[in-house]
Amino acid sequence: MFFNMSSSRDYIIDKAYELFLNKSYEGVSISDISEAVGMTKGALYHHFTNKEDLFKAVIDKYLVFPDVQVDPETITLSAFNDIVVNEIHRMLRNMFAPNVTFVPIHYITMISDALRHYPGFKEDKERYIEEKTATIRRVIENAIMRQEIRSDIDTNTMARLYLSIAMGLAGNLIIKNYSVDESITLLRMQINQLYQLLKR
Repeated sequence: MFFNMSSSRDYIIDKAYELFLNKSYEGVSISDISEAVGMTKGALYHHFTNKEDLFKAVIDKYLVFPDVQVDPETITLSAFNDIVVNEIHRMLRNMFAPNVTFVPIHYITMISDALRHYPGFKEDKERYIEEKTATIRRVIENAIMRQEIRSDIDTNTMARLYLSIAMGLAGNLIIKNYSVDESITLLRMQINQLYQLLKR
């Protein structure tokens, strides 16, 4: 099997993702990864310093939270809703790759492993939540100023509610075992219902 440097690295990350997802960080050894990718340990260490380094690369590729880039000063709340749902759909398609066999609850384990074995992961996600909350709050404030939605709401609480609805996808995917498309349909319905309530 012939790979160039870049494709070898990607191949290792993809195979390690399947292993970490199904066995957890602690349950996977460098030997397991070496066997799965058909490379010697030395070849693996040529691409990654150690198991933690490889795990971080897996997390960076597959546990990427949606990064919606909008101008909160000009976008309508309605347009923002559509962009958010579409971006989350794209993210889930990447995370739940059709060629990966897994038990959905293993995603929770992987996030838990990232919190323990990826220095800075927790702080990065906390910062992400605060930044996204601030953006959503600003979009809502501008929607109020443009009279797109009602003015009698607490914008900070509403911004956090938006995030909570999006994060509720995990329950649909993992606990209820909905498909990505079913979960996205439900998310779109929830966001649209909230928007209709805000318009009244």
